[in-house]
Amino acid sequence: MIMKNIFFIMLLFVLSAASCENEHDVIRSFCYWKTDMYFQEAEDSLVKKMDIKHMYVRFFDVDYNPYSKEPLPVATISNISLNKSNLEITPSIFITNEVVLKSDTKQLDSLAARMARRIGQIGKRMNDRKAESNAYNIVYPKDYYKQKDFKALDYDSVKKAESDKLKVDFKEILIDCDWTEKSQKNYFYLLKQIKKLYPNSKIVATIRLWQYKYASKAGIPPIDKGLLMCYNITKPDDFQTKNSIGTSEELSQYITHGDYKLKLDIALPLYSWAVAFRGNQFKGILSDYDRLIQDTIKVKKISDDKYVLQDDVLVGQTYLRNGDQIRVEKISEEEIDKMISIIKNKIKIDNETKVTFFSFDKKYINDYGTENISNFYARF
Repeated sequence: MIMKNIFFIMLLFVLSAASCENEHDVIRSFCYWKTDMYFQEAEDSLVKKMDIKHMYVRFFDVDYNPYSKEPLPVATISNISLNKSNLEITPSIFITNEVVLKSDTKQLDSLAARMARRIGQIGKRMNDRKAESNAYNIVYPKDYYKQKDFKALDYDSVKKAESDKLKVDFKEILIDCDWTEKSQKNYFYLLKQIKKLYPNSKIVATIRLWQYKYASKAGIPPIDKGLLMCYNITKPDDFQTKNSIGTSEELSQYITHGDYKLKLDIALPLYSWAVAFRGNQFKGILSDYDRLIQDTIKVKKISDDKYVLQDDVLVGQTYLRNGDQIRVEKISEEEIDKMISIIKNKIKIDNETKVTFFSFDKKYINDYGTENISNFYARF
């Protein structure tokens, strides 16, 4: 009887330990990939409901200018105003592979300096907006207009005092580039130059799935940490592709080991789009497709995710003709659960792991639901 009780206690201990090992309070994160970031109560509410602590925010892109024959920052975010959301922000910069293929080391040195200046300028503007908001709330407190003999403080003085408290100091910088074997040397050189300019910040880089699986070919970037991009596995312009955003079956073919030489955070898809074809010819990606596929006069449904146009239509900037086919791509909740299981089985997850979803958009979040998304985080 005593032995039986001892065995039972040991079994409970093992099960409890296994359970603890598989459950982590990961850092809940989102990617924000728009040209303007102006949060209001609706965005604050979503952040609060999902307990989001962090966001990768696209600050700007870097492309190769064919006229000046040099890499230049482009498409800079115009505004970052977080309202009441207290989020840690990681500046994120997308660099085309052409940049690192065509630039020499002198140009890459100059690019690193330009990127640092641009990040600093955007960070300063972000802090200025925060200082303005803080100063206004101090100078004009709630219901100040109801107070008798109310006398406001000097706004400019308060704003300056609030601004002096804020420093442009980012814990991380994320560099996003789908480098190749040919561009590896230049890209890794650029990362080292960026690190020199940010000795007190962690430099993070996106790791595509092929770069993870074939690390010996792709190389391990000289950075502090990687962000593993678990989506966009195949090309959307392939007519035979089932879902170019990704499937758990495809993901399992890439995450085949757990010995990558960098600590990894995880990025998963939380978006949808429609891909249009004329015959086998790719005609474009439609982000705003919901209204179209609900029009039973102009569109005929032929399967769970495929539709055929019954009329000529203009969707955004894409002109489609009668007979064109649309393939709707979205990752189901069941598929995301399977993806999480695959990731957890091979990659070390702990309480410092950021799990981020692409991307923060009210449409996508409402499609999945805040409760479901919170459950995705909890699955880690």
